[in-house]
Amino acid sequence: MKLAVRNLKAEIQSSQILRGIGIEVGDNELVCLVGRNGAGKTTTLRTIMGFQRAAAGTIEVDGRSIVGMPTERIAQLGIGFSPEESEVFGDLTVAQNIELPTWTRSTARSAEERIAFAYEVFPKLRGYAARGGAQLSGGERKMLSIARALALDAALLLLDEPFEGLSPAIIPDIGDSIHRIVQTGRSVLQAESNLHHVPSFAARLYVIERGEIIFVGTPTAAHKDPSVMRVLGGAV
Repeated sequence: MKLAVRNLKAEIQSSQILRGIGIEVGDNELVCLVGRNGAGKTTTLRTIMGFQRAAAGTIEVDGRSIVGMPTERIAQLGIGFSPEESEVFGDLTVAQNIELPTWTRSTARSAEERIAFAYEVFPKLRGYAARGGAQLSGGERKMLSIARALALDAALLLLDEPFEGLSPAIIPDIGDSIHRIVQTGRSVLQAESNLHHVPSFAARLYVIERGEIIFVGTPTAAHKDPSVMRVLGGAV
């Protein structure tokens, strides 16, 4: 699934947060949006998902405008969202959290196939299937949040800081799972505050600062760019 964001602007309480940003994600691509806390990463993802109203600009998915669509309709198109705080349902089990999206969106794949795929990507969750969401560690909640988006049968996933606050030991596992998601033909837009968390297989990254895109290029080029390293110096 292709995503094209052009000249996107957004305001929160009369303060301009996004100042005409542009981002493109192609089929089967991982693209990262990198910036310091408060740079506009979460607002970008929330605006794409319809949680935040766009003040100007266009957002197209496979050439179709989604500006002004309600969030539930955007999800129905096959766009999954894993927020920074995970937001899993604490009073539901892991199995119930994963099963929930299969009730809300019908696709050519059966619910059983979609659930099985979520567990395939995150095999550790199988052992926690009967555990309540509130009983999970931070890393386990991150896994569950992404697995739940997969069970929607999403073709495009928006991942907000999937590595934030996690122990170094669990980051490779989640990174491998994201790689697996891309290998199966899905597209991913991943927000990150730490340049070192950008996976090596990312097609490109966008650096955002004060609501503006200041760099577009490969992870290797970003590490060699002095202006990028100055902006992200506190996050690397």
